[in-house]
Amino acid sequence: MTEDVLILHVDDHRDLGSPRLFVDPTGGWRDPISNEPCVLTNPSSVRAAIESGALGMGSFLTPFLHRFPRAEVRHLCQPPKAVRTMDYEIRPTFAPDDLLELGRLRPAIDLVEAEPSPGAGRYRVTPSVEAWLADVRPGPVILHIDMDYFNNRFDGDSDWSVRPNAFDPTLPRILEKIDEMTDALARTGVGVRIEDVVIAYSPGFFPAEFWAPAEARLRPSLERLYGG
Repeated sequence: MTEDVLILHVDDHRDLGSPRLFVDPTGGWRDPISNEPCVLTNPSSVRAAIESGALGMGSFLTPFLHRFPRAEVRHLCQPPKAVRTMDYEIRPTFAPDDLLELGRLRPAIDLVEAEPSPGAGRYRVTPSVEAWLADVRPGPVILHIDMDYFNNRFDGDSDWSVRPNAFDPTLPRILEKIDEMTDALARTGVGVRIEDVVIAYSPGFFPAEFWAPAEARLRPSLERLYGG
């Protein structure tokens, strides 16, 4: 597959950690927990790697960007983690394992700051929906929404209640940002090109008290992109 896939990544995190997949001598990847191969074009092997814990939260974009080097990521992220638009070159690399088999290589991603120029093999992070959807090239579009983009009160931190600068907007602000995102997808025409949508509700990050009202606003808005 050589298609120029665009990943619209709506999240308070990059999810570019190094998964616990080892580079196999054959050139593929091996799940060291199950000792089975993991092949992105084989959904059952990917599911098995997720179930074993080799691939998961915080690392799922990394193997995809290794497998599809012409993919582009547009990352919509609110302050304080993103305060301006930044463009990077995506460089697939490898990192030595430090837990299961010391020194074995695992897939990793380096982001190298680059001049403003979105396109194949580039990563743009921005708080602006206009910059997020500017100059989108032809090709398939995938939308990943992690609800901690809208509120990341806990951020996986047991000391969240005393953490300074917590990202904890109110429900009206959450709903406003949902509308801003979906309106931009509709207005630019990018929304109708989306081929797949994944929504993560992020227990331990996005407060459960907001799940139902956010769902009630987000799902119909996405369905309207297709006239549904």
